[in-house]
Amino acid sequence: MFEHLITSNGLEKVMEDYGFVLKEDMDFIKEQIGGPLDTTPCQGLVSQFAASVDVILNALQFKDCHHLGIQNNFDYKRFLKFARVCEVKNKKHICTRDKEVGNLYELFHTRNCLHRRAYQHKVAKIIEKMITDAFLKADPYVKIEGTGGKHYKISTAMEDMEAYTKLTDNIFLEILYSSNEDLAEAREILRKIELRDLYKYLGETRTEPGKEITEDQYDTLPADIVASRPKNAPQDVELNAEDFIVDVINMDYGMKEQNPIDKVRFYCKSDPSQAVKISKEQDGDVVAPELTPMKPSWNDPDKTNCKVQMTAEKLQNPEPDSSNN
Repeated sequence: MFEHLITSNGLEKVMEDYGFVLKEDMDFIKEQIGGPLDTTPCQGLVSQFAASVDVILNALQFKDCHHLGIQNNFDYKRFLKFARVCEVKNKKHICTRDKEVGNLYELFHTRNCLHRRAYQHKVAKIIEKMITDAFLKADPYVKIEGTGGKHYKISTAMEDMEAYTKLTDNIFLEILYSSNEDLAEAREILRKIELRDLYKYLGETRTEPGKEITEDQYDTLPADIVASRPKNAPQDVELNAEDFIVDVINMDYGMKEQNPIDKVRFYCKSDPSQAVKISKEQDGDVVAPELTPMKPSWNDPDKTNCKVQMTAEKLQNPEPDSSNN
């Protein structure tokens, strides 16, 4: 897609005029989007850099908070202000000041909150499933013109970037307002979405610790529900596995049971060129052990930084409902 945007808009000459080394810099940008192009040792420099860029990309969540009315305590401007590139074992990392660790904890807490209250909300997931069902039913009948006049389906448009750029949100309206009889089933599903006649939500359950549902079990869950039908249920009601949709949602802070802050590098005011890790010590405080000497008072819970202590504790020991639902 990035290559298509450059070539279709004739930007190669513009990039060169601004000092870009076209092949090298385009590869670098592509690796920021999709990861390293290969796994040779020299690519490790870029892959580590790209991994750190995830923190910056997550800063874009402030837009969703604004539109959803959810408070966002992460200050992305401060993060960018204190960001600098440091080398660690010949690999470049985007680092930030050690004092910004609390700000980064806010980033991951906000992300978790957005998933709980918006991205994984039951109504959002139902509508997502209905749109998917409608597109699957419409797929054989929707033709999208790509390079050289070749036509693609919704499901294959990504094979051609000219076709893929035409696969916008407008596809929803094209199906909704189409008079094509082949699209009748898909059109009916989209109309139900507009009328809020949604698939019925039956309920949810939470797994016990140690009994999380694995991916190889997902496909069997609808049949399991049918098999668990109560003996006193009406006999004239027929239940089929295809009538049920079971969505398994794993809620965490982005790295399952791990603390994402453990993957971020920091620097201290005394030596801005040296990247260090911030760790959570047994007493619950957050320190940079390589540079910061432990203080006896840190063992006194009344003198610790409560805010950082609390946020670190939550990430190290997620709440029980952070398991899959």
